[in-house]
Amino acid sequence: MALQQEIYKTYVNHIRNHPEENRRGALAVKEALIHSPLYWNGSVDKTVHIPKVYDRAAIEEFRNIASVAHRIFEKVIREYLEHEDYRKLFPFSKELEELILLPAPYEGLLPIARFDLFYHEDTGKFHFCEINTDGTAAMLRDLEMRKALINNPAHQAVIRKYDLKPFELFDSWVRTFLKLYDRYEKKKNRPNIAIIDILENATLRDFEEFARRFQEAGFPCEICDVRSLVYEDGVLRSPAGNRIDAIYRRAVTADLMEHYEEIRPFLQAVKDDAVFLAGSFATQIIHTKWLFYVLHLDRTKAFLTGEERVFVEDHIPLTVEFTPEYISLEDVQRRKDEYILKPMDAYASKGIYAAGHEYSVHDWNKLTAGLYGEKGMICQQYCPQYLTDNIDFAWGDGLWHPYINMPGLYVYDGEFTGFLMRMACGENIIVAHENERTVPVFMVDSD
Repeated sequence: MALQQEIYKTYVNHIRNHPEENRRGALAVKEALIHSPLYWNGSVDKTVHIPKVYDRAAIEEFRNIASVAHRIFEKVIREYLEHEDYRKLFPFSKELEELILLPAPYEGLLPIARFDLFYHEDTGKFHFCEINTDGTAAMLRDLEMRKALINNPAHQAVIRKYDLKPFELFDSWVRTFLKLYDRYEKKKNRPNIAIIDILENATLRDFEEFARRFQEAGFPCEICDVRSLVYEDGVLRSPAGNRIDAIYRRAVTADLMEHYEEIRPFLQAVKDDAVFLAGSFATQIIHTKWLFYVLHLDRTKAFLTGEERVFVEDHIPLTVEFTPEYISLEDVQRRKDEYILKPMDAYASKGIYAAGHEYSVHDWNKLTAGLYGEKGMICQQYCPQYLTDNIDFAWGDGLWHPYINMPGLYVYDGEFTGFLMRMACGENIIVAHENERTVPVFMVDSD
């Protein structure tokens, strides 16, 4: 911890001693990002001037968090698959439950995920914010923002003094995917791979980078809208007519269920085991925010170890449906600073309401009264944020402000692989494409 604090101070001192040089550098970073794959549909992902550096001790802590959480989540999935009474604890439709119960074509139950944390560097305390599974995205941000740091004078000063090591998120997933596929009973020596989504919802630049990495590894790879797939004579084909042997599913389950009738060829191919699918629909058990409620139930604690029960109690925010069955409106209104309201099954900050502490008593009471009893809305324990000072010359006012830090841990088949590090100015929540900033992350071993 002392080393990463020393490096952070090196960034700060360089910026304070060379403000105009760093201002020009930040504008050059912005220009580089505008001309990078992160520029899409007239906008670009934004960053701040100081990236995040963790020392080896912190990385080992993240690795342990990922390992314990992944083990718990796989136990939850297995319990759901094997026990009907446990399945009743989740709010899934009959159609989705049928898909969840389909056998996975690989040994692991959670092939890819990102665990977003409220992590306090000063104390090591943390809470989970949410879990993303197959739709896990934004790997390209770390890569492209790291490239743009060649224009950042403070960063160049730091790497002349310290040995910073980046994380790699693309080839590592290709290797993981192929390892999973190698366990598939119907595997082919050189499978044709498709990355699928509802493409108007897709982070296409991510997809293009993954497709290129699969191709570089020697495997044909297409990007397909799942609605355009054709299934005939036991073969799933892309719109171009190519046979699809293996699928990297980037479509989140909620989107697929919304288009259920349009994707029947894809669903039938999966049901017939005519195609390898990573990941299976069972990952929705972990993706839903209702997971946090179920984790605290005695029914779940019964199959967890003592260590795992303590992990849940200490790090999973208490979560209930925002209805009279679970919590009183008067309690939420009286203790407004302790709660946040969210939709049960959404992503990219869709539908999230600000935490209670952001509202006046009058406005919070009005908001909560209007939402109370609404199906699909959850009420969750608000977790305090960890803040570090940072500066935004390119999109902000060029002044120092405290920024929320939210590390997201990419976990590939149980292995911690790297980060999505998001920040936001102030003490409010991070809202995608609004106040959100992303920075690349590095590890430092020693001077």
